[in-house]
Amino acid sequence: MNTMKTALLLTGLTLLLLFGGAAIAGQDGMTVALVLAVVMNGVAYFFSDKIALRMSGARPVTREQAPRLYAITERLCQRANLPMPRLYVIPQAAPNAFATGRNPRHAAVAVTAGLMQLMDDEEVEGVIAHELAHVRNYDILTASVAATLAGAITWLAHMGRWAMIFGGGRDDRNGGGLAALLMLFLAPIAALLIQLAISRQREFAADATAARIVGHPFGLIRALEKLGSYNKKVPMDVAPEMASLFIVAPLGTASGLLHWFSTHPPLEKRIAALKNLVIAR
Repeated sequence: MNTMKTALLLTGLTLLLLFGGAAIAGQDGMTVALVLAVVMNGVAYFFSDKIALRMSGARPVTREQAPRLYAITERLCQRANLPMPRLYVIPQAAPNAFATGRNPRHAAVAVTAGLMQLMDDEEVEGVIAHELAHVRNYDILTASVAATLAGAITWLAHMGRWAMIFGGGRDDRNGGGLAALLMLFLAPIAALLIQLAISRQREFAADATAARIVGHPFGLIRALEKLGSYNKKVPMDVAPEMASLFIVAPLGTASGLLHWFSTHPPLEKRIAALKNLVIAR
């Protein structure tokens, strides 16, 4: 179900690009925007792991330095039939974790020192399984495709606004002017909302995949409960651009209308979905 929702959201982004390009700048503008967005996000896709690890302050650890982390990760990789990722520890007290890498052969998992101190083995297992699920589900690729389409739409709208300022907009004698004007201001917002919705759906999918890898969701449920509690007490020093990568939003959870601009679904909804897996067993 979550995979279907993600596919529908990606289709929505694609259609928004096509219709937006036609309304704002025609076929040529749409093509230029897409090419530029692909190039920019292609660079991010191939180097995102190095960028994310450096920005988070993650440090590589050996088996001797983190035997517990290695043992849990190796066991889960065998269950999930995945190659062993590179392992990193972030020297921060706030419990959290993220995975990065464009495919399972180039994956890395980073956990904070606080997570390893606060979580028992079953809870750490749930967290690592969630991160391996992102790797297994190729979520970095999904996020890159979504960013490419959203970036193209935003660039196209930006160029359209400049064209309007300098009188280079499209001819509106056939009623296209109003459509173009709406697309200039609404398309980037719609693209952002769809991109964030894709991110939230991938979190639900990773939770479900993690429960299947481990064989039960109980450790992940307890881990999410702890993460939600400590996330409010222990601040994490992290750039806002990194927030979407972590298992829980390190900068706090949005509520109300702000939820639509959040990279993560509410923890209570994620926990409820995992509990429903128990009922369905």
